[in-house]
Amino acid sequence: MIINRDGNLTLCVCVCVCVCVCVCVCVYIARRFQVLQMLCAHLQELLKDHNGLRQRLMRPLARTNLPVQAHLHRSVVDLVKMLLDFMETLEDKLNSVCCSPAARDHLSQLNTSVAQLLSHVADVETLSNQVLQRTDVHSSGKSAVSS
Repeated sequence: MIINRDGNLTLCVCVCVCVCVCVCVCVYIARRFQVLQMLCAHLQELLKDHNGLRQRLMRPLARTNLPVQAHLHRSVVDLVKMLLDFMETLEDKLNSVCCSPAARDHLSQLNTSVAQLLSHVADVETLSNQVLQRTDVHSSGKSAVSS
């Protein structure tokens, strides 16, 4: 332990803060990754059933008609066409996003940053242990001299 003139612990507090920050960052990243995995799983389930969904949308709902005002018929037809086009290209769009080189680069940068942060924490921990050992040796040397 290092106690400065005011009687405060300095190095141990710095090490604790670094470790806490590292743990918080890792927990935050893990939560975000888990949410992203859940979203991807949900979208993959939708893609598996996209043909069934398209067929369900194209057939009438139990032979019932939805009342649409006459001046909105053209808009509804355009909307259904856009919806079908979106569903057809959704898989291609998802593949392009997942396979994006920028996403891979960002992920690799994040991995290297986490590795660097962990190495810095390990360096600070070893340095703090060395300082603690030196202060223990120094304090035991003073007590041996005073005896």
